[in-house]
Amino acid sequence: MSSLGATPTSVSSKTDDIMETPMIYEAVVPHWFYQIQDSRGSWYPFSKEDSDKLEDACSSGQNPNSIVIPVCGGRYDVYLGSRRRLSVYWDEEDSVVQRCTWFYKGDKDSKYVPYTENFSEILENAYMEAVTLNEWKKRLESPTRDLIILHNPKLMVHYQPSGGADEWGATPSEQGRPRTVKRGVENISVEIPQGEPARIDHLVFMVHGIGPACDLQFRSIVQCVNDFRLVSLNLLHAHFKKSQEQEQIGRVEFLPVNWHNALHADATGVDSDIQRITLPSICRLRQFTNETLLDLFFYNSPTYCQTIVNTVCGEMNRIYRLFQERNQGFRGRVSVTGHSLGSLILFDLLTNQTDPSLENHRREKASTLKAETQIRNQTLREVLQELELTELSSMFEKEMMDTEALCMCTEQDLKDMGIPLGPRKKILHHIQHREQPKDCDCPTQYTTHPSDVNQPPLSSGSTFNMVNYEYFDVGIGQVKINYPQLSFHPEIFFAWGSPIGMFLTVRGLKRIDPKYQFPTCKRFFNIYHPFDPVAYRIEPMVLRDVDFEPMLIPHHKGRKRMHLELKEGLTRMGTDILGSLRIAWQTFTRPPVPSLPPPTAEAATLSVSELPPAEDKAEKPEEAAVKEEPVHIDVGMLNNGQRFDYVLQEKPIESFNEYLFALQSHLCYWTSEDTALLFLKEIYQTMGVNMDQPLQ
Repeated sequence: MSSLGATPTSVSSKTDDIMETPMIYEAVVPHWFYQIQDSRGSWYPFSKEDSDKLEDACSSGQNPNSIVIPVCGGRYDVYLGSRRRLSVYWDEEDSVVQRCTWFYKGDKDSKYVPYTENFSEILENAYMEAVTLNEWKKRLESPTRDLIILHNPKLMVHYQPSGGADEWGATPSEQGRPRTVKRGVENISVEIPQGEPARIDHLVFMVHGIGPACDLQFRSIVQCVNDFRLVSLNLLHAHFKKSQEQEQIGRVEFLPVNWHNALHADATGVDSDIQRITLPSICRLRQFTNETLLDLFFYNSPTYCQTIVNTVCGEMNRIYRLFQERNQGFRGRVSVTGHSLGSLILFDLLTNQTDPSLENHRREKASTLKAETQIRNQTLREVLQELELTELSSMFEKEMMDTEALCMCTEQDLKDMGIPLGPRKKILHHIQHREQPKDCDCPTQYTTHPSDVNQPPLSSGSTFNMVNYEYFDVGIGQVKINYPQLSFHPEIFFAWGSPIGMFLTVRGLKRIDPKYQFPTCKRFFNIYHPFDPVAYRIEPMVLRDVDFEPMLIPHHKGRKRMHLELKEGLTRMGTDILGSLRIAWQTFTRPPVPSLPPPTAEAATLSVSELPPAEDKAEKPEEAAVKEEPVHIDVGMLNNGQRFDYVLQEKPIESFNEYLFALQSHLCYWTSEDTALLFLKEIYQTMGVNMDQPLQ
C-alpha cells in the first residue's frame, strides 16, 4: 500500500485535525485567457487592461454576439459571443478565449490549465457553500468523471479516473496522483503581461528574409515581431521613463509584412514545379533548400521578383490603410525595416519611389513646354488677333517679321518701328509671359526621378554597358519589373544583417554617389552583427578611398561590454610593449659613436639654442584631447549626411568562436535590446524626444 500514490482518504486524514476558522465568502476575481492553437495548446493571460475590458463588456448585459473588443494593442479583436480572438493585420488561426476563475495543474505539468467556464461556476458555487456553512471535504464530479475534493480553502485536489477497481479493491477515484487545484489567477504562478499605452507615436513595418522561419526556434515573422515589440516596450520603461511620466510619448507599433506565403502559395505554382524536379535523396535538406535558399534566386527572376515586390508593397499599403481606419487619431510617421533579403527588397522598392515634389515639377515643366510649343506654332497674325492689334499687321509685314522675330524685339525696336506706347506694352507683356516659364525649369535642389535621369545617381562601372534597364536604378542592376508606389513616405529605413552591399557590387555597382538619397526616405541605417555571414557594409561604397570603422552601437545598459574594453586595453598594451622593444633593439644594435672633443662654450650655446622648446616636445593635454576626438566623416546623403553603418557588440561567449555563433548572429536582431534601443532613440529624436540618460 505504501507504493500507491496519495489518495483522498490519506489526504483527508492529514486534515482532520485542522480547525477551520470561520471565513467570509468573497467572490473570485476572474481573469481572461486565450489559447493558441498549437501542439502545446498553452493558455496565455490577457493584460489586466484587456481583461478588465472583456469583463466589463461581459457583465454589461448587452447581447454578446454583437460585442467586439480590440485587445493586444489593437492587433486582435475578441468576438465575445463566440469566445474567439481574431488577428487584424495578418492571417492567423483563431484563438479560443475564456473567462477563467479555477485552474488545475498536474505534477508533470509546467503551467496551470483553466477549467471550462461552466464547470468553474459549479466549483465556485461549491466553494461558496463550503465557506458559508464551514462544511468542507466536498466531492464534485466533472463531466469527464474526474473527481475534485475541496478539503479546505488551502487544499483542493483533482483525481482522474483510471478504469475499474484494481486487485487491491481501490476505486477509480482513489487511483493516481492528484492534480493541484487553485482558485483565482492570483494564486497561480503566471505572469500577467503589462498593458500597452493606447497612444501610438510611430509605426514600423518589418519585412522578413528568406524562408518561412525567422530564427533558430523556427518561429514565424509574427512571433519574432511580437518579441521585438515586447523588448521595445521594456526599453521604453527603462530609458524613456521621464518622457512617459510627462505623457510626452506613447509607444512604437511594429507590424509584420509576410511575402513568403504569397510567393509559395498555390497561385504561383512554384512549389509544385520545383518539387517535380527535386531529387529524392537527402529529402529534408532539399526541402529546406527549396523553402529558404531558393528565395534568393526567385528574387533575381523577373516573374517572381514582380510577385515579391507587389506583395511587399501591397501588404504595407493594405496594413497602413487598415491601421489608419482603426487609429484615426494617429498623427505619427512610418518607418520600414528589412531583415536579410527583406532589406534588399525594401532598398530596391525605395529606390524606385517617386518624389511628389519632383513629380509636380515635371508636370509643370511638361505643361509649360506644351504651352510654349503652341505659342511657337502661332502665326504673327494669330498673335496680333489675340492681342486685338490686327491694324498693325501691315507694319510688321513691311519689316518682314514673324513670331520668332517678334519674340526677339526689345521695346526700343518696337518704338523705332513706330508702334504706339499702348500696343507696345501689350506686345512686350505677351513676350515676357512666354519667356517667364523658362526661368523656372531648374529645381533648386538635387533631385532625381526614374524616368528623367540619364546618369544614374548610383555610379556604375562598365558592367552595364550591354544591359538595357528601364528604371532609374539601372545603375544597381535590378531586373526589369514595374515597381509599385507606397501610399506613405517612410521616415527611416532600417536594414538588419543586410546583403545590400554585396548585391550592389555583384550587380556591377562600383560606387554610390554621395549626393544620392532615396526619393521619399531621408534616413537609412545598416545594422549588423560583426559575425553575421550575410551582412555587408555600404559606407565604403560611398567613400572608396577612405578606411574607417563602422559606428559601434552602445550597449543598452551603457558603455561597451567589458570584454571589448579589456580587448582594446590589451591591444594598446601590446602596441606599447612592441614599440618599447623596437626602440630598445634599435638602441642595442646602433653602431658605437667615436668620442668627440669637449665642445667649446660657443658650440654649447649654439647647440642648446637649436634644441626645440620643451612645450613642442611634450604635447599639450588640450591638443591630445582634440586629437582623440572622432573625426567627422562625410558619407553622403543616404542617411541625410550622417553615418549609417552600425555594428552590434558581440557577447563575451560569442567572442570565443566566431564560426560557432555565425548562424545565430544572423538571426539575433529580433531579440536584440541594443538594436531595439537604437530604433527608439532614432525614432523619438525625430519627434524631439531624447532618452533620460544618453548612452556612452
